[in-house]
This record gives sequence, structure tokens and C-alpha cells, in this order.
Amino acid sequence: MLCTRLTNAHIITMDPDHPVAHDLGIWHGRIVGLDDAVTSLPARKVIDLQGATVLPGFIDSHVHLAWTGLRASIPSVAPCNRVDDVLRVVAEAVARKPHGSWVSVAGYDQRGLGRHLTAAELDKVSDGRKVFMMHDSGHACVVNSAVLDLLPAHVPHTDGYLAEGAMGAARQLRLPYSQEELADAIARAARICLAEGVTACAEAGIGVGLLGHSPVELGAYQLLREQGRLPLRVQLMVSADTLHPVGSHEDDRIPRGLDLGLRSGFGDDWLSVGALKIWTDGGMMARTAALSSPYVGMDHTGELQHDPDVLTDTIVDGHLAGWQLAVHAIGDRAADVALDALERAQRTRPRPDARHRIEHAGLIRPDQLPRLARLGAIAVIQPNFLRYFGDDYASIMGEERAPWLYRGKGFLDHGITLVSSSDRPVTDGSPLRAIQFLVERASESGQVIGPDEGVTVDEALRSYTLGGAYACRWDAVAGSLTPGKRADLVVLGDDPRRVSTSRIGDIEVVSTFVDGRESEGTTTR
Repeated sequence: MLCTRLTNAHIITMDPDHPVAHDLGIWHGRIVGLDDAVTSLPARKVIDLQGATVLPGFIDSHVHLAWTGLRASIPSVAPCNRVDDVLRVVAEAVARKPHGSWVSVAGYDQRGLGRHLTAAELDKVSDGRKVFMMHDSGHACVVNSAVLDLLPAHVPHTDGYLAEGAMGAARQLRLPYSQEELADAIARAARICLAEGVTACAEAGIGVGLLGHSPVELGAYQLLREQGRLPLRVQLMVSADTLHPVGSHEDDRIPRGLDLGLRSGFGDDWLSVGALKIWTDGGMMARTAALSSPYVGMDHTGELQHDPDVLTDTIVDGHLAGWQLAVHAIGDRAADVALDALERAQRTRPRPDARHRIEHAGLIRPDQLPRLARLGAIAVIQPNFLRYFGDDYASIMGEERAPWLYRGKGFLDHGITLVSSSDRPVTDGSPLRAIQFLVERASESGQVIGPDEGVTVDEALRSYTLGGAYACRWDAVAGSLTPGKRADLVVLGDDPRRVSTSRIGDIEVVSTFVDGRESEGTTTR
């Protein structure tokens, strides 16, 4: 007997051998059959979907769950358009905290203000508290003098504005968060994902490093799993800063690793260790993405996180230790460093199915596309960056470079696996709105950015299903509604392939199923 049978549905399987179905059978968390193979079988529960569309659950291959959950629980200065309004929110947050405590504030973005706030301005409203205001990009912050006084003298800042490693130094003063606090934040973020049809995701960097929250951060996810509060599948990218010499046998050729030889692949269907996360540069919002020529109207080219030789050694060591690598590279200069290092790593020890990933691949020149293809590297992009920030990004890149931003068709034409993700909470996490952008290439204002990079709706859907499964090494068990695979699926109010492209982002997410069970807070009609 089946556990559940979905019937009277429009099921888009993403499986070319059986592309569309009307019935789907589930037994103990797995898909056991489609259409005639299950229509006559008894089932404990039969759900009539009344013609609703069913797709494989979306896989968000680059998220920050803890950051998302924590951000939702603290004051925000968004939309950050007037200095006085920002300072008013900070003052209100300060008033709710005891003297001497930390006050964390989200939603900061200097672009709306036309300049960065200063420590002196924050001092006027901080009243003896330590104020840390995180930039929306995750690559910068503004702090008050109480925080600056705690930082080592060598940490660079501009009137309280700190970027990249300097921001990391300021964050370290506040860390770590407790596992209970992180677990609650992760659960909060996971529920948001489910409401958007996401059934699995890859957390993009735990532990120490740029966006880590605790050296024992993995334990927060394990705690959720033990408590039965992890509602979707999570793969954890480990920050490369956690690597250290491990003293392995010389035949293993592992110069650096984690204790016990832990690496990509360890875990179960719900919680596992994924790629090793390596940051090579910053972000475009903070103007720290590393470019080969200056930002338009500026006299700088961004920055690398470390000396190129240090980054190369980390990438090669991670490859030798058997990790899948997730290399953050937004600017084209950072992509050059990543590609050079990956080529060296593969020459040193060939691993044809390493599935190394370039996270963001935000600005990829035409000459870099064949190199990515030869390496078998995966491009993990964030389409909603251009939907919401595209006008700004196109402006600072200029007419020649703007078409290279967050490519779509260019990757596919070169045989590069295209994977879409959100990078939540940097921007809106909705897969459907991202899918709409991939096809239209239009920002919120209507500006079309790189029209030649537009893809078909089917290709966009693939980037959030089969593509994500491939990037996370889940392709044998996820990404399509194929018998034998996980019963992770999303029920939609309409078919993204049948509505006008401009309506895709507004399609209702009716319900989400993980492991064959309908998630709390989502209900089939």
C-alpha cells in the first residue's frame, strides 16, 4: 500500500523519460511510480490536486540560513535612504539594550544614502553600547567608536566603515553565538524556504571565516536534526579557514584538512557536509568584487581576500584533500585567480568528477567561459541580484561589461552546468522570481541586462532542480520526480511554462512536500 498518492495533477517531472504525469505514488519518502504504475494501487492518503502543477522541490544551492534567521530577529534600517531615519532606528534599538551590550542592526546599504555612515554619527545615538551595523552584502559593516576601540590598531577602517577581513575582525568581537540561538535562527529561515517551494539547500559557509557564527556551528544543525526541527534537507559548506595541518600519511597527500579526515559527502539524506567554501573576493554592492579594470566612475578595482598565492594554495590543498570546492568569485579578476588555481589543482591530481563550483560567477569575460567548461566547473549564480540590483550593477560595470553579469545562456552554450540560487538574505529568495529573471533578464525598473543571456523557462527550471542536484551531488536522488528518488516536491498554482513570463514570479506556492510529507504551514487545496 502506498503512503500517499497525488492524483489529478499536472506533474512536470524534469525527467525526459517521463516528462509529464497526472498521478504520483509515494512510499516511505520515495517516489515509487507515476501514472498507470500507481493509479490502481491503494494508498493511505489520496490527495486530489484539482489540476495544480507539481514540480520537483526547488534546490537553493547557496544560502545563509543562520544569517537569514538572525537578520529577521534584529532591527533593520532598510530601505536606508536618509541618514536621520537610519540613526533613529539605531537609537530605538540602543534604548532596548542594557548599557555596554552589543546592538546589531541589519539593512544597511550606502547606495541609498550616497555615502557611508560614520562612527561619529553612530556615537551620537549609541549611548555606551557597541553598535554593529551589517551591510546587506555581507561584505562590510559600519561600527561605532566603542567597537573601534576594541579592534587591533592594524585593522583598517574609514571612519568606522570596515570591509571584508576588517569586517570579519569586528564580527569576531561579537562571536560566537550559542548553538541554541543559531538553531532557532536556522529553523526560522528554513520555514521561509519551505514557503517558497525550497525543499533542500546548501548553507554557504559555516564555522569561522567571513560569515561563520561559531567554531561549533555544525552542532546547531545537528541539534535541530536531533530535535526533529530541521524541516528541509541541508548541505553544509565548511569555511576553508577551518583547515589546518592534519599530519596524515604521506601517501594520502593531504597537506591540510579537518580532524578525522572529514570532507565532502559525510552525512545522511537530511544533513551532510558539502563543499569547502573559499572566498577569493568581495561583493559588488560593497564595491569590493575584484575586477580586472576599475568600476565605472571610480579609481579602484575591488580587492582579493588574500594574496593570490595564498588563495591558490588553499584551493589546491582543498582539492588534494578530496573536497568538492565552492570558490566565491564575483569579479572577473577573482575568477582568474580561481580558474588558475583549479587548473593547477587538476594538473597536480586529476579528479574528473570533482564538480568544483564557482559561487556567484558574477562577471565572467568571454575568454573565461571555455576555461570554465574545460574544468567541468559549475556556475552557481543568483539571478535575483540583477532583478533587484541590476540597474546599479550595470551602471558600475559599464556598457561593455554589463552583458557579462550573471550569465545564463553563455554558460549553457559552453556546456557549463548552470545552477541558480538566492544567497539569502542578501536579497529576495524566491526561486520563481529568479526563474522569471533568467528568462526576461529585466530588473524591477524594466531595464534589460544582457538580453542575449536569456534562457528558456525549461532551462531556468532545470537550474533550480536538476542543476542544483548536480551541484550538491544529489543527482541520483533529487532534482526530478523519478521513481526511486526522494519525494520532495512543490505544488504550484500554475505552470511556469504556460503563463506569460511576466507572471512567473507571482505564481502561488500552494504547498511543499519533503520526504513525502506535506510541510507545516503549507496546505494542498
